Amino acid sequence: MKLKHSIVAVLMTAVAFTACKKDKNTGGESSGTIEITNGGNLTGTFKKDQHVVVRRGTITLTGYTYFEEGASLTIEPGTVIKSSTSNKGALIMERGSKIMAEGTAQAPIVFTSGRPVGERTPGDWGGIILLGKATVNATNPTIEGGVGRQYGGNVDNDNSGSLKYIRIEFAGIAAELNSEINGLTLGGVGSGTTLEHIMVAYGNDDAFEFFGGTVNAKYLVAYATADDDFDFDNGYKGKIQFAVSLRDPEFVDGGDAGNGIECDNNASGSDAAPRTRPNLSNFTILGPNGAANTAANHNFANRFRRNTAFVLNNSILLGHPDGGLSLESNGTYNAFIDGTSEFKNNILYALAAPFKMGSDVTVAGASAAAIEAKATAAGTVKLTSSAGAGLTNAFSLTSPNFLPAVGSVALTGASFTGDQTDSFFEKVAYKGAFGAVNWTTGWASWTPKTNVY
Repeated sequence: MKLKHSIVAVLMTAVAFTACKKDKNTGGESSGTIEITNGGNLTGTFKKDQHVVVRRGTITLTGYTYFEEGASLTIEPGTVIKSSTSNKGALIMERGSKIMAEGTAQAPIVFTSGRPVGERTPGDWGGIILLGKATVNATNPTIEGGVGRQYGGNVDNDNSGSLKYIRIEFAGIAAELNSEINGLTLGGVGSGTTLEHIMVAYGNDDAFEFFGGTVNAKYLVAYATADDDFDFDNGYKGKIQFAVSLRDPEFVDGGDAGNGIECDNNASGSDAAPRTRPNLSNFTILGPNGAANTAANHNFANRFRRNTAFVLNNSILLGHPDGGLSLESNGTYNAFIDGTSEFKNNILYALAAPFKMGSDVTVAGASAAAIEAKATAAGTVKLTSSAGAGLTNAFSLTSPNFLPAVGSVALTGASFTGDQTDSFFEKVAYKGAFGAVNWTTGWASWTPKTNVY
């Protein structure tokens, strides 16, 4: 996440359309159900009472495509949506709209580049933006990425629909300086929304970014992200369990630092409420791990800064060059020391010092040693190598196996206390995102550059 702008200009206008209902290209001005079939084009602005159904097949997404309040989009399992290469697409679901995109493990829904095999690159198109009416800690914010649409409100159980078994590949338009569309951008999205089994691959900015809101999620994959794998800010306070990130050592944002988790209360680090405090368990966050030809700017496994709070427990953090847990700003440091934040029962290895304190922490007596002491007292284990975690083949880019091998220290020791006694969290024994079952099988893909669609 780069410095955010509170207001961004609309840089691209929606493409006009004139087709009628049930035409294979796009919807028209009429209300009711609009069907888009194999070979059709999804584009334009869909208004209240327009309900678009994308039938299984291959569809082209052209330009910034908006669904306004009262409009809805349904996408059938097995659909492939390719972005136009001449007019890069982005899908924007505004407050009060709803998306129902539920693939299956056997028939995932794929959003990808419209370029052929061998030519796809990060930033070939925009990405998916969901905007909701849940609480944020900013006043009338507009989402980044040249979209110019507001998000947030006071409806914490707001429902923006459902995304299940989804792949998002080669997204990340840099619409303007420091204002990009991420693979999946979530602005003020409420807890009534379902997010499960979603993979972002080769995104040109963050894989997942949560701007405030209360939405929960399970089974997330960030693969070969340029910037941050998971980014939280503007008062996000949802729950996430079972998430994995794997970085491509040779690919990273040259102008920013790529982290496993980056988390801020807001861009200024103020005391604005609600305070950002993601509640996270069973993450596996993997860095370049000292691979040959590792590009500069791969950074921390976790970077908590700008007056944020957090809960990150029962997780595996391996192979980041600059550190494993970095606490920056007095507010962030104090929240960790006083127990507002938690970092418990984790497995940690970093090539540099595993525990770090930002230069902006000026609290009397504060130190990286104090951070380490509190973390280890809460069950976090510091390893001397990534191999010590006992994962089967975690760092392979094209065929990773994240499961703990027999005898792995990750197989036991997870604990769910405090906020994590909530029924959302499955009370597993293992640490990290995987136990005996590989939940990426069938729907995830580690070869997006060469897949034939």
